[in-house]
Amino acid sequence: MQKSLANAVTLNASRSVPLPGRADLAYLAAVGERVRTVRARRGMSRKILSRDSGVSERYLASLEAGRGNVSILLLKQIAQAMNVAVEELTRSTPEVPTELALIEQWLARLSPGEARRALRWLRREFGIAAPARMQRIALIGLRGAGKTTLGSKLAHKRGVPFVELDHEIELAAGAPLAEIFLLYGQAAYRRYERRSLEALLARAEPMVIATGGGLVSEPETFDLLLSTCFVVWLKAQPEEHMARVVAQGDQRPMAGSREAMDDLKRILGVRDELYRRADAIVDTSGRSVEQSLRLLERASGPARGLKRSR
Repeated sequence: MQKSLANAVTLNASRSVPLPGRADLAYLAAVGERVRTVRARRGMSRKILSRDSGVSERYLASLEAGRGNVSILLLKQIAQAMNVAVEELTRSTPEVPTELALIEQWLARLSPGEARRALRWLRREFGIAAPARMQRIALIGLRGAGKTTLGSKLAHKRGVPFVELDHEIELAAGAPLAEIFLLYGQAAYRRYERRSLEALLARAEPMVIATGGGLVSEPETFDLLLSTCFVVWLKAQPEEHMARVVAQGDQRPMAGSREAMDDLKRILGVRDELYRRADAIVDTSGRSVEQSLRLLERASGPARGLKRSR
């Protein structure tokens, strides 16, 4: 009963889904190949996988041949039956080497504190040496934290270029950020962000970089930043973020101030753990530009571990 119901749901859903294009067909074929590979690795026949997952053999055969536009719920059943994560079946990147897969599984068992220590050790052993990283200061944090104001002043004091990553993205795309999001979407913006950061790093020169607030939510791009720059989180209270944005002339947050503030607090809460991966934290709340700059200068000096300037 459960099997037939699940298959019926998938059939009905597929009637309202547009026909897949060439890239989609290639992706479905890759997912099917991955299911077949994992099943073989587990030593499971299609009959056994059908029994354990509740998905018909006929449907499994279609899926493995790249002809089945499987629903996420059915794929979850198949993944659980083979004792693998759904992500292992749906990823669009090449298969992870066995050693890396084992490292990921081992790291997943660590507490957040242990994982941070492990990451610091990996950076020391295999990353860029600390003196080289200290030549590039990267500022992270939400809009209104002071990245542009403090970053430009820090760069002036150090006698190095100040670069806003968003400006580099606009140059690379040949369009303002608003148009990039409107015409191409966030995925395109993130691709430009990664390429622009790589281009900056290729210069191999000292600089101060102000990044976009959401960069930390892109694991590979954020890891690249952490591995090549000394990263400082400019932190502030939600109310100060909002007030500073409005002071810059952007009145949009005031259109729905309560909802905007709730969203801002939610974003800060979700990203807090990510921002804390920075090498240093400077809290600019209730401080003047001069006071915050002094803290940033102190935090950006030679240091080991995580420094908090409060």
